[in-house]
Amino acid sequence: MAGLKDDKRQNNQLKLAFEEEGRSEAPRASEEGTESSVAERRTESLAEEQLMEEACERENCKRALARVRANKGSPGIDGMTVEELPGYLKEHWPAIREQLLRGAYRPQPVKRVEIPKPDGGVRKLGIPTVLDRFIQQAVMQVMQGRWDRTFSDHSYGFRPGRSAHQAVEKAQRYIAEGYRWVVDLDLEKFFDRVNHDRLMARIAGRVSDKRLLKLIRAFLTAGVMEGGLVSPVDEGTPQGGPLSPLLSNIVLDELDRELEERGLRFVRYADDCNIYVRSRRAGDRVMGSIARYITKRLKLKVNEEKSAVGQPRERKFLGFSFTGEKEPRRRIAPKAIARFKKRIRELTRRTRGVSIEKMAEDVARYLRGWTSYFGKCQTPSVLRELEKWLRRRLRSAMWKQWKRGRVRYAELRKRGVNETLAAKTAGSAHGPWRLANSPGLTIALPKAYFDLLGIPRLIASKA
Repeated sequence: MAGLKDDKRQNNQLKLAFEEEGRSEAPRASEEGTESSVAERRTESLAEEQLMEEACERENCKRALARVRANKGSPGIDGMTVEELPGYLKEHWPAIREQLLRGAYRPQPVKRVEIPKPDGGVRKLGIPTVLDRFIQQAVMQVMQGRWDRTFSDHSYGFRPGRSAHQAVEKAQRYIAEGYRWVVDLDLEKFFDRVNHDRLMARIAGRVSDKRLLKLIRAFLTAGVMEGGLVSPVDEGTPQGGPLSPLLSNIVLDELDRELEERGLRFVRYADDCNIYVRSRRAGDRVMGSIARYITKRLKLKVNEEKSAVGQPRERKFLGFSFTGEKEPRRRIAPKAIARFKKRIRELTRRTRGVSIEKMAEDVARYLRGWTSYFGKCQTPSVLRELEKWLRRRLRSAMWKQWKRGRVRYAELRKRGVNETLAAKTAGSAHGPWRLANSPGLTIALPKAYFDLLGIPRLIASKA
């Protein structure tokens, strides 16, 4: 009941925050000069688009707020949480809207956050305030509706109705058609190196609303707060805001068009681009010419250490690799398997000090997300081996929790192990990992036991 009341209260706040503009009043401090500015905007709107009005339109704002709330996320530099945003908008939206329509809104700096990359190093994120995330989302929805349909069919990242799975399947089709060499391009620190002037020039080529252009530029140059100090920003689109993925696609759409003009077969997902060719020689030639184009034309840099020409079975794309058969199959890339095992080890380590039920709950949550993505692989034997490894890991964790021989013997007997085998297993000098595969523990802790704990199977069992 409490959750239902909270939802109703949030919905009411949504309605109140975005009432029809005719019913809203800006605070008194903003009233002076309002009529003249409105008249000025109406005159200007005859000669230019009204994209800012579209961004501030009630239904668009309601969708933006719903998306920001669904995405959750941590506060920005002002400490405001996602839960506090509807109430804040209820009180301040008329004044904020007026600033946006006058082209006077100023975003706050983003908060610098560093998260570890799976293969080492850190990825720098820029977390905007929740208010700025809401405004970015509203702007992004309007821009995406106009831009997305013009993007290349070879682009799959951060686009409605498109996914990483579709990108991988497209790559697989190219390989099956005989394009069995891949030019694997990695753009070095792409989000940190985007040239603001080039990006704004591309947007201005299709957007005439100067207020929107000014707002986007303000988001790009808002600065970064790190260690209590704000640093200016003159390049890059900080990862962490709703607008950044769309801006990255606008930048790289120029690369897509170049590749299309050259008649190349390629797939791009954000800054991850693979080009498929028929020979090593062709791959080396394409790598050289495209790297020069990216450097000289786009003012970006190719990461020479991570970029390479190779056969698809030797490379990874969005966590997947491919078999070398005539009809290639999708398989999980070795690095993705290594990350899977590392995470499972973290969730099942003895030093966590949690019950097996809590451990199973955490493992199950991770597996559901993992299988929704990697369950699309076409090598079930790999999933079966990972399942066996996972069960062995959990048996090992439980054996450690039982600790003493007397407790271990009692647990084995309670779970249906005969007296002789229980005594032999409980008294064994072997370590937990070896015993996790022993007859005693596989009888005591069978597959059905882990099913009861709620551990999902990595591969669906046959009915």
